Amino acid sequence: MGNMSTSRFSPSELTAILDTFDTLPGVPEVRARTYDLLPPDGLVADVGCGAGRAVVELAARGVRAVGVDLDERMVGLARERFPGGDFRVGDACALPFGDGELRGYRADKVLHDLAEPERALAEARRVLAPGGRAVLTGQDWDVLVIDSDDGELTRRIVRARADLVPSPRAARAFRALLLDAGFGEVAVEVRTVVLAEPGVEAFLARVAEAARAAGAVTDAEAEGWTAEQQERARRGRAFAAIPLFVASATR
Repeated sequence: MGNMSTSRFSPSELTAILDTFDTLPGVPEVRARTYDLLPPDGLVADVGCGAGRAVVELAARGVRAVGVDLDERMVGLARERFPGGDFRVGDACALPFGDGELRGYRADKVLHDLAEPERALAEARRVLAPGGRAVLTGQDWDVLVIDSDDGELTRRIVRARADLVPSPRAARAFRALLLDAGFGEVAVEVRTVVLAEPGVEAFLARVAEAARAAGAVTDAEAEGWTAEQQERARRGRAFAAIPLFVASATR
């Protein structure tokens, strides 16, 4: 999960969060689409590899993949989970590859966590060979759709959660960022993940808690909003949707 600040979570906690998200309805299909957009030959780097799922799934497709993550703990956990996988510690803005060494570059849920995402894409262009492909995916944190009786409070909660991210609107800027970095053949797709299954209320409770901790809503507001979502879930009426942006481009 990118060069994300993981200090709030232990590796096992973060892995549980990632695994939960990665198995939500629709998410595996988005992940597979990112694989389809990568070249089938040559070395491919999964930047911000987290616990290593994408590296293993790419390898199962016959792709020579290497995972890179800034967090040594996550790299260690990825090596434990997937022995034999190639995982390295590295920064998205200073990758451990030579000029033109890669044929493919993948960054999933990474750019929003960087204060200067343009630096990561300049680095992506450096390490890609001519004709290589870059594939980005992530959510726009300002666009989290949640059904609630209190629209104004929901907007405040979503905005406050977005403000905790260094570059919350990076995903909507994927196209411009890639073009500015010198890439061509830029294309952007949007896939929407719908959360209406049991358990969505736990995700929404974490969103509300983040807004409360940031001081954007009061304890009473957070508790009341969370209680509403729990009641909705009890009645099978909880609903949230997350648009995921997938961008691809050629070096």
